[in-house]
Amino acid sequence: MKRNNRYIRLLPVWMLLVLGFFQARAQDSVQVLTLQDFHRLILQHHPVASQAALLTEQARQELRMARGTLDPVISSKLYRKEYGGKEYYNLWNSALRVPLWFGPEIKLGFDKNTGQYLNPENTMPTEGLSYAGISVPLGQGLFIDERRATIRQARLMQDIAEAERVKLINKLLLQATKDYWEWLLQQRTTQLYQEAYELTDFRLKAVRARVQEGDLAAIDTVEALMALQDRQLLLQQAQLELQNTRLQVAVHLWAEDQVPLELQENAVPALAGSEAILVAQEELQSLLVAARNNHPDLQKLSLKGEQLQIERTFAANKLLPKLNAEYNVLQRDFYLQPGEVVENNYWQGNYKLGLSFSLPLFLREERGKLQLTKVKQQANSMELLQQTRQVENAVQAAYNELQALEGQLQLQERMVANALILRNGEQTRFENGESSLFLINSREAKLLEAQVKLYGLRTKYAKAKTMLYWSAGEIQVE
Repeated sequence: MKRNNRYIRLLPVWMLLVLGFFQARAQDSVQVLTLQDFHRLILQHHPVASQAALLTEQARQELRMARGTLDPVISSKLYRKEYGGKEYYNLWNSALRVPLWFGPEIKLGFDKNTGQYLNPENTMPTEGLSYAGISVPLGQGLFIDERRATIRQARLMQDIAEAERVKLINKLLLQATKDYWEWLLQQRTTQLYQEAYELTDFRLKAVRARVQEGDLAAIDTVEALMALQDRQLLLQQAQLELQNTRLQVAVHLWAEDQVPLELQENAVPALAGSEAILVAQEELQSLLVAARNNHPDLQKLSLKGEQLQIERTFAANKLLPKLNAEYNVLQRDFYLQPGEVVENNYWQGNYKLGLSFSLPLFLREERGKLQLTKVKQQANSMELLQQTRQVENAVQAAYNELQALEGQLQLQERMVANALILRNGEQTRFENGESSLFLINSREAKLLEAQVKLYGLRTKYAKAKTMLYWSAGEIQVE
């Protein structure tokens, strides 16, 4: 019996030798793709990441467009009329307008008008007439106007674009990280079934040898063969799922110029990051605080509220009357002579002064705009409150799931340890002639099932941890 049982007793030693050989070969041939490198590749070249970066550039250009309302404007007009061989007039008006940030507008210009039939208002010296002056809003537009409101809102739009960029990147990394953990699960499951297949194949050979020696019945060969076929089916299914998860991971890999990359055959995921690490209650509180301050959805709503406040201020300013004052000092010809201009008598006797006033009698449009903006503010405030609560609940729910998975992992690890004890005990009984191949295979099937479930729980834990930080708006880039 001792000689006949040597195949079974040598099984653990054989397996250690085989696994050591394959692990040594694997270390020489495989290429480990860590989660950190995976994230780095995604952020560098993924089309969605590039698209998210364009949001920032788009907001920058919109701010540039808004600032264009403060650009100086130069203009020139030339009119000439001749009829019946007579020259009626030549009108040439040139001007430079420089808007100032705080409301007023500086004006510089030169007019030169000639002709027999000039309007007396346009009559001026032959050399032309230059002027320099300022236009100041005294009512509507004194504290805020459309230009200033547009620029302030465009500045806030940059922050909104940044929040939207973070949201897109977080969503991309969330899905990519989930696919990475799924790849790790299938990689470990396939390796487990591969080892189980090799173990069952060796046992089949050992059983056949014992049958030939007459120590076992021939029917035991069928039992060992069925166990091998069952392991082979599990291995083939695991290999198929591994292949599909590799394809899903490859979807996130891109090179420069949006060239898709393929996952190399010898690439394997790293185990780092999948460990079950306790998340303390203090960290949960810090995540809740971070979510209220930094979550992109909440930031967008808060910034939208600031935009609405600017819009409300501008709408309230529209209720004021339009009262504008304009003063221009006049100078013969194009060239100003400062020494002459600064004289008091010159300022008093060579100028154009204008005042304009207008006010709608009912202000229905202006009052309607103001009330509409107030309604938008109220709606935005309520949405911010609701969204804040949803974000906090999402963080709490993700934390609860993580806590539950920690307990399940500990329980499943004990189940794997117990299943291993049962399998080893059954093998010892078989070596002593007190058990059968059927019982050993049953114990090993339970052990495999428990190990696969443990791998699945570890994957769920890694995904849940990723989901926790994503819910707080600050997904971790390993």
